[in-house]
This record gives sequence, C-alpha cells and structure tokens, in this order.
Amino acid sequence: MQPIVAVIAPGMMGSGVGGRLAQNGIEVRTALGGRSEASIKRAQAAGMVAASDAQIAACDFILSIVPPGEALGLAEKLAPALRAAAKKPIYVDCNAVNPATVLRIARTIEETGATFVDGGIVGGPPTSGSMGTKLYLSGPAAARVVELEKYGLEPRVQAGPIGAASAMKMSYAGITKGFTALGAAMMLAAARAGTTDALRAELSASQPALHGWLTRQMPKMHSKAYRWVAEMEEISGFVGEDPAAAQFFQAAARLYERIAADDAGERAECMALDAFCDPNK
Repeated sequence: MQPIVAVIAPGMMGSGVGGRLAQNGIEVRTALGGRSEASIKRAQAAGMVAASDAQIAACDFILSIVPPGEALGLAEKLAPALRAAAKKPIYVDCNAVNPATVLRIARTIEETGATFVDGGIVGGPPTSGSMGTKLYLSGPAAARVVELEKYGLEPRVQAGPIGAASAMKMSYAGITKGFTALGAAMMLAAARAGTTDALRAELSASQPALHGWLTRQMPKMHSKAYRWVAEMEEISGFVGEDPAAAQFFQAAARLYERIAADDAGERAECMALDAFCDPNK
C-alpha cells in the first residue's frame, strides 16, 4: 500500500518535492490556509491537495519544508492534531536549522507520540527528470524514510543521532551560501569603487571556475535572500563556539536582509550584482 505524504509548505522547494512524489503516484497533501496566490498555484500545478491539520496528521509521512524561522512554529501548530491522531505519522524536519533548534522541534513532535526524523535538503528544487536533490536523514527512525526513494526522492541516511543531518546541512550551506554572501559583498564594493569591469576580467582570467560559479549563483540569490536571513542566523548558532565564525554569519544574515529589502524595493544593489554577472544586461 502506498504511503500518503504531507509536504508543508508549497514554496519552491516544497512544491518541487511534492510534485516529484505526485508524479510517482503518491497522494500529497499540503496546507494552503493563509498561503499566497502564487503558493496555491504552485501546489495545484504540482498535484498537491489542500488538507486540514487533522488530514495532515493522518498521513504516513509529514515533510516540513518551510523557511528556517518557521520550522519550530509549524511543529507547534501541528502538535494538537498530531496528539489527537489515532495513527501517528513520521515527521521529517527538512529545514536548514541548527542541531539545537532541531532538538527543540523533536521534543515538540515526540511529545505528541509521533516519530521524529532529522533531515536536511541539499540541491535545488527537483524538476521533471532532474537528479541531485538529496534528503539527508539522521536519528533512530531515519531508515524508515528510505521508503520514499521508491517514489522519486533521494534519501541519504547519515550515521548519527537527531541533529547529525542538520549539522551536515549547516556545514554545507555555510560554505555555499556564506561564499555567495562574500562574493556579493565584494561585487558591490567593486561597483561602488568603479572597478567592476576590472574585477570581472581578472576573475574570469585567473579564477575561471570561481567566476563561473559566482555568475551562475548570484542571479538566483536575490529572490531567496529573505529565506537565507534566518538560515545564516541558524548557522551562526551552529558555529557559536567560534566567535569569529558566528560574527561572520551574523554579518551574512544582515547582508541578505539588506538585499531582500532591495529586491522588494529600488533594486539598486540587485541590478549592480546582475550587471557584474552579465554586463550586457
């Protein structure tokens, strides 16, 4: 018998994961109350079905895929329905949060009688035919989520307790998104100093791999910057025993906060970053 899966919420990643499961014959439920018109359309296009909290709690698996700052709040919101559910689901927190936050979420879920699995997604939202969006999993029940491999997901069970998968995600995202923040800061500094063309030319000549990576990643960052604020703060907490590293990621959070505001407003900095990546724009 095929499992029923809830994916919350239908953002870019959630709708991608939900769509992959739906394409493989799974009933995918989601919560649409209070969601934007864009989210509702993404859910519908992905084949996801609107459901109440009770219907979500009745699923076999719940995949929490929300902005990091909302991860604990979602667990607390669903706790009453999970507590009332006759059959308890497996709740997989797939969010970019640090191990300390994951333990708080785990306590909230486990107090309802449901099973908790720590997760972390690496890669972009899955699209039709794509590969490479991996779901890292840890904790005593992690192996039970491997069942979803039959329906198009790419689970990777990682040795270790609850928190191990999130630690790996924090480490990976700290490198990739931290590096993107560093690149954005220096591209903007070059723009202010009038040295954009010279920096672009030198990077392209002496660091072609670095230049290629930055110019591919930077245009995708603007619309995601608002999500990355809390993620940088979570990473800052993760590296908290290293004060310099913690300060670095707090600064990255403030940079992404500023870029998110710029993207929603005048877009002066976003256009400067775009101009660095593609001078023909």
